[in-house]
Amino acid sequence: MAEHLAALDLGTTGVRCAVYDREGRVVASAYRELPLRYPEPGWVEGDPETMVAAAREVVREAAATAGLRWPDLRAVGITNQRETVVVWDRRTGEPLAPAIVWQDRRTAPLCERLRAEGHEEAVRAATGLPLDPYFSATKVAWLLDHVPGLRERAERGDAAWGTVDAWLLFRLAGVHATDVTNASRTLLLDLRTGEWDDGLLALFGIPAASLPAVRPSVGEFGSWEGVPVTAVLGDQQAALFGQGGLVPGAAKVTWGTGAFLLLAVGPSPVASRHGLLATAAWAREGEVHYALEGSAFVAGAALGWLRDLGVLGAAGEADVLARSLPDNEGVYFVPALAGLGAPHWDPHARGAILGLTRGTTRAHLARAALEAIAYQTADLVRAMEGDTGRAFSALRVDGGAARSDFLCQFQADLLGIPVLRPGDLETTSRGVALAAGLGCGLWTEREVVDRVGLGMIEFTPAVSPAQRESWQEGWRRAVDRAKGWV
Repeated sequence: MAEHLAALDLGTTGVRCAVYDREGRVVASAYRELPLRYPEPGWVEGDPETMVAAAREVVREAAATAGLRWPDLRAVGITNQRETVVVWDRRTGEPLAPAIVWQDRRTAPLCERLRAEGHEEAVRAATGLPLDPYFSATKVAWLLDHVPGLRERAERGDAAWGTVDAWLLFRLAGVHATDVTNASRTLLLDLRTGEWDDGLLALFGIPAASLPAVRPSVGEFGSWEGVPVTAVLGDQQAALFGQGGLVPGAAKVTWGTGAFLLLAVGPSPVASRHGLLATAAWAREGEVHYALEGSAFVAGAALGWLRDLGVLGAAGEADVLARSLPDNEGVYFVPALAGLGAPHWDPHARGAILGLTRGTTRAHLARAALEAIAYQTADLVRAMEGDTGRAFSALRVDGGAARSDFLCQFQADLLGIPVLRPGDLETTSRGVALAAGLGCGLWTEREVVDRVGLGMIEFTPAVSPAQRESWQEGWRRAVDRAKGWV
């Protein structure tokens, strides 16, 4: 029987496919960048057709590189950028508008209106989420109101919508479905029942006929050209799964486009008192496991922004520049390029670089961008400790920015705890591959746990508490200046 799995990871700025063997080792991979559009300030859009085309390209290339034909694979898992929404014609499968990406802030006025009308407490109680443009429901509502004829088509069931996983499943496997982790990010799912909430659908004006079916994360999702899809997870839940998220108490932060800290809390959701989110972590038939999550919208994307401006060149240059300085010399970068996420939740914040002098160089900007990732992560860790009443003893990291030794060491210094970096930083792909293997019966839960955490590198704190607090005080002052800018 076939013993290779494919993991398709469609993120914000790129799509990757990795092929794994029976031991959970990567044997081949392929990658394509995905373009984004910024048609107006605060708007972020993607091309749904490019997503599908790139997905097809990378899975074929990865399978061929592994010396396999696509039908030789045992199963495939899909993981994706969350909250991004696509609308399409149910009959033809053609997209009816650009995808509205999770970073998009155009629906901030709608969120403010609903908050002023007193809806936020009820929304949070049902979904575990605050009213914020980050989540999917207001994006769908905007499309229904602004794409001519879309609302009528959706009410008839002729138009469908979904997060990126649902879009891929529809085009690649012919099913209109999503998994509970992605559904839990829409502001439309009752977190405790795992079902769409009629009251929330009415609040946002979204027709039930347009919704995908909600399924467990691990299990059958149909067939993609003869290969069963046996797992679907939102990207951050997949990374948590790949860092041990089957076990309550496991925690990780992924430093990708944004910074996402998740803590597995078990079979009951935990309500946050510190601006964090309750979310589904993963589910099998008959059981749902939950997580606490904190999200910073811009992390590694700040380095991409500096690269686009010509401040940085090669991907690893930021690390080299940061280590060339003895300290930050008072320069702080608050990368609120899409507002501030947890624990601040300020869509009106904007990016700010403070402490500039005539002696400031691009090395200072590179260091400030890397430090900002660590500062935002520290804010999330402290909020999570406040919610659980338990201090972190260590922090696992992954994602592209975790390649930076400077960032990992600075994070350890800032938190005063060890930072653990796995040998395979692609834990999002790894996590959904492990879930797919579980879903198709290739591995048991015990075997999945045994394949987590190999090759960890540890960074230990090396600064005084006084230095740590001095850094934090500068960061707090900088964040205060960035809030409420527009």
